[in-house]
Amino acid sequence: MPVKNRFAEMQDEITEWRRDIHENPEILFETHRTSALVADKLREFGCDEIVTGIGRTGVVAVIKGKTDTSGKVIGLRADMDALPIHEATGLDYASKTDGAMHACGHDGHTAMLLGAAKYLAETRNFDGTAVVIFQPAEEGGGGGKEMCDDGMMDRWNIQEVYGMHNWPGMPVGSFGIRPGAFFAATDVMTIDFEGRGGHAAKPNDTIDTTVMAAQAVLALQTIASRNADPTDQVVVSVTSFETSSNAFNVIPQSVQIKGTIRTMSADMRDLAEKRIHEICEGVATTFGGTVAINYNRNYPVMVNSETQTDFARDVATKISGQCDDSPLVMGGEDFAFMLEERPGAYILVGNGDTAAVHHPEYNFNDDAIPAGCSWWAEIIEQRMPAA
Repeated sequence: MPVKNRFAEMQDEITEWRRDIHENPEILFETHRTSALVADKLREFGCDEIVTGIGRTGVVAVIKGKTDTSGKVIGLRADMDALPIHEATGLDYASKTDGAMHACGHDGHTAMLLGAAKYLAETRNFDGTAVVIFQPAEEGGGGGKEMCDDGMMDRWNIQEVYGMHNWPGMPVGSFGIRPGAFFAATDVMTIDFEGRGGHAAKPNDTIDTTVMAAQAVLALQTIASRNADPTDQVVVSVTSFETSSNAFNVIPQSVQIKGTIRTMSADMRDLAEKRIHEICEGVATTFGGTVAINYNRNYPVMVNSETQTDFARDVATKISGQCDDSPLVMGGEDFAFMLEERPGAYILVGNGDTAAVHHPEYNFNDDAIPAGCSWWAEIIEQRMPAA
């Protein structure tokens, strides 16, 4: 079961789709052009049912096998959205939208799933139903959750679901996967400290929120170093620190900090949230100020099902000859919402020696297309073999 010859034949066509999507990036749920392109292609392929507007701008298509004695229905999911980053690749097909780019390879994911859908609609060499899912707003918007909340899984009776992400640093076309917890839960915090502003020459007449918030930033790091079990994972990152005044001679009335909290277990997630409240409230009280904490639980831990992971690994190994054990990833992935509703697996496909994802010089490696398309197609053909 090596890379399918059909995808080698289709590579130039799929690359053309990918680069068109790359040139026209859309952020979060605003994937109107991309969603329309996807729907048009799926109609062209002759899919049996195409529905738009799932999860606001998501697209779902149904491809029936030659037979359906098994009654199985398997979902394949790709994400479509770009990032609010100014592209610095200098490519001929670089983003035409200032401040938006496909810096995570979702253009490649979408193009590869389109390629797999075209092949499956041509051959239909399986016994059951394939459902291809094109999702908006993976990059922080929770598009996967919105598609599930729209009843996607029940509407099409999806029984298993599979996803994929390209991975810079892995050999092109190789694969990596792990069972169980794989990508971290990602929560976000916004913390507002309030004190008493005043003249920088008279700090004794103020309640200095800059000092207050700075102490909190440092103290928050003790969650990992002094509260967490050293064998459990937690990353607390303060990524924004904004004072209400930026004058040289003014002690600001208020300071707002923002950041993310990444964990791999429910207990650690609860502990981190509890300690953030305790630390920030304690610091504010110590300095005579007040604090308002907005803690938002965002993406849950993404957990691969053991049986489906073993199957996905076997398929990947037969395609590329290599499917390594992947390490834990502290980034978030909203495919987690789909895996909370149905068993399934999420795999990494090598993107070669490229810039990291979310970097302005990142680019999806089109040489990964045949392997990625083959994996998705084989998931369907091997999980629902023709009767």
